[in-house]
Amino acid sequence: MTGLETPGVWSAEGTSPGAIEAALRQLLEQQYQESEAYVPARVLNLIAIVDREWRGEIVNRLERLGRFHPSRTIVCALEPRRDRLDAWATMTTHHGSSPGSLAVCEERVEIEMGQRHIDGLDTIVDPLIVHDLATVVWSPHGHDDAVDALVDLADVFLIDSVEAPAPEAAIARAEQLLQTGYVVDLAWLRSTPWRERIAATFDPPAWRPSLERIEEVVVRHHPESALSALLLVGWMASRLRWEPGAMLQQNGSMLARARTRKHEVKLRLEPEARQSVPGLAGITLATSAGVSLSLDRGPGGLAAKRRLRDGRESNYVVLGASRGETGILGEGIRQALLRDPTYGPALSAASSMLGSA
Repeated sequence: MTGLETPGVWSAEGTSPGAIEAALRQLLEQQYQESEAYVPARVLNLIAIVDREWRGEIVNRLERLGRFHPSRTIVCALEPRRDRLDAWATMTTHHGSSPGSLAVCEERVEIEMGQRHIDGLDTIVDPLIVHDLATVVWSPHGHDDAVDALVDLADVFLIDSVEAPAPEAAIARAEQLLQTGYVVDLAWLRSTPWRERIAATFDPPAWRPSLERIEEVVVRHHPESALSALLLVGWMASRLRWEPGAMLQQNGSMLARARTRKHEVKLRLEPEARQSVPGLAGITLATSAGVSLSLDRGPGGLAAKRRLRDGRESNYVVLGASRGETGILGEGIRQALLRDPTYGPALSAASSMLGSA
């Protein structure tokens, strides 16, 4: 079986970035002295900027990442009035299942700091990251000023647009970050199984002509996940070369029309009060040929219903397609090593629909 232990721990009060960096080197040396099987993981750095009072919750989420865990994690816990740096570092080792296998070390540094440290946050973090690796910056509690202080070190910005106070602000922020690095948006990742299923539905040659006949798109979403729905519609618009118009509010829903070469497409985003987790609840596509496709979140996957022009219906379940909220952070870390060329155009289309382009 694979074992797990924490062989190296260090802590200090009133410390400095240089002292923390020296401690990390010493911990690594200690592991090498104990066994040549110890190997530090070297895939990516994660810098997490959090409120100190919610630090434990974030660390617990990070510990549940499993195989998607970063190689070196630096947690910057902010406490407004703190004027010194307190820090501790740990090295957790994952033992292989067979004799003679390598023991991979994952490193975590936690630093308690104050608001006064944000302006120089890059000088604090720079000695601690493993250079030549991708560096991801994540600030689940806001702190845009701290993220901005790290733009020269960051390769990837991990965000969750649904947590912004308004969709317009979320889109503007994502577009700003895209100018300096790559963006992984958890709001976008929540729509991945839906996008995959829509694409798969129209992939057979017999169904591809129906793409040009779509005349209505209805997306049902968690009341606080309108942006996920908007990004899904933006994805369709950008991929199918629709020209979306401005979104308007009507009885709690958001309505718009998109122009194609031959006709208009009705777009409707509807909040679903029964949806208990962030993300999408369902989607319905209707074509001018009288064919409709509905996908709805259900136990074990997405419940699909296809209705033909003559009224015949077929129902089936796309097993495992709905990934849920539990693994969304791990998927975000994994996506930091990839590149999705469809997010930027979808974001631009969403921006256009909100009138913020």
